[in-house]
Amino acid sequence: MAKNKSLLGELWDFLRVRKAWWLTPIIIILVLVGVLIIFGQSSAVSPFIYALV
Repeated sequence: MAKNKSLLGELWDFLRVRKAWWLTPIIIILVLVGVLIIFGQSSAVSPFIYALV
């Protein structure tokens, strides 16, 4: 294994070795919510995001 792995590399190795595939949907949802929060704060897209919620 490499010494300086990125966070995604470490996460991928964890999921692969521990067979924790059930964590994948949780991680995807958390990333999507984070992206929505970032774009929803101050963006031209924010009125459309608020319409979805």
